[in-house]
Amino acid sequence: MLMPLEQIPDWERRLARQDAFWQCEIIDRPVVNIWLSKPNPDYPWPAENNWATLKDRWLDTDYLVASRVAGVMNSDYVGDALPNAYPNLGPEVLSAFFGCEMEFSESTSWTIPILDDWADVEKVRFSKDNFYWKKLVEMTDALLEAGKGKFYVGNTDYHPGADAIAAFRDPLEFNMDMIESPERVKELLRYVTDVYFKVIDYFFEKFAAAQGAFPTWPGIVTTKRYYVPSNDFSIMISKEMFDELFLPGIIEECDHMEANIYHLDGPGALRHLDSLLGITSLNAIQWVYGAGNGRASDWLPVYKKCQAAGKGLQIGLEMDEIDLFMRELKPNGLWLSIYGVPDRETADAILTKMLTWK
Repeated sequence: MLMPLEQIPDWERRLARQDAFWQCEIIDRPVVNIWLSKPNPDYPWPAENNWATLKDRWLDTDYLVASRVAGVMNSDYVGDALPNAYPNLGPEVLSAFFGCEMEFSESTSWTIPILDDWADVEKVRFSKDNFYWKKLVEMTDALLEAGKGKFYVGNTDYHPGADAIAAFRDPLEFNMDMIESPERVKELLRYVTDVYFKVIDYFFEKFAAAQGAFPTWPGIVTTKRYYVPSNDFSIMISKEMFDELFLPGIIEECDHMEANIYHLDGPGALRHLDSLLGITSLNAIQWVYGAGNGRASDWLPVYKKCQAAGKGLQIGLEMDEIDLFMRELKPNGLWLSIYGVPDRETADAILTKMLTWK
């Protein structure tokens, strides 16, 4: 059963548009996500604690929950935007479940490699007694309780597959493994993938029982059990090596979900786009061109190629790019974030314009 949101009267319509996105369908217009800070926010933000370390701040569940609640209550969600949250311990938290220790900076975290020698591969083992596993469960449960009627809670940013093994092994060593130990890589990939499915299914069941909707870090909120396959390590290897060692696992990840959007990160990953577009169970592409590589309008050929292959797209646009994209792309299968919107009046005008996109 779907959980209604108190401050979003048309929440069902917003979910319906995002459900249609996966099939490259539209109800009346593309999905449009506009987030605004309230002009006079009055919900109190939590006070900073006197944490001994940055790690303590990251692991403070009460602070996480209070921050998420304040962020939601002080924001205005326009178009199809829906308030959502997820427990974030950084992009390598899945590898921490297998025994890696984590280090934290102000804005991100990373794991310390533990697989110095393939002879010690048995040390890479998932355990429900793992500190970071238990912490993520604790944070998720706390967010679900606090979010009742206010926001949807979703999965954190997992990086299974190649990215997980690169974290166990260290990327430089892992590059050599591609040549010297491909069978060992495949065996460990099998184990990691099997555990990953159990992990994400565990949380999917929590979200299904509590709210019936499934967000995660890209901000898409839908009734479909979806996730974001990725392989940031792929910029370091050839198309042929990617297709042999990692494409089968990505296909398996897509087949496991009801819907999928692939996170394609950086120009160096574009060599793998053709392989990805051939995955039948992949619904959409999130193309992240990266800082210093222009903006969305500089990458129209990539978006057109994806649409020609029948895939949806998640795109972030600045306001002065809207007209160009309305001329050059079809509205079907687009999930748009609009940046730089100053106020509700401007946002409403953008939504009215989107209704004319045919």
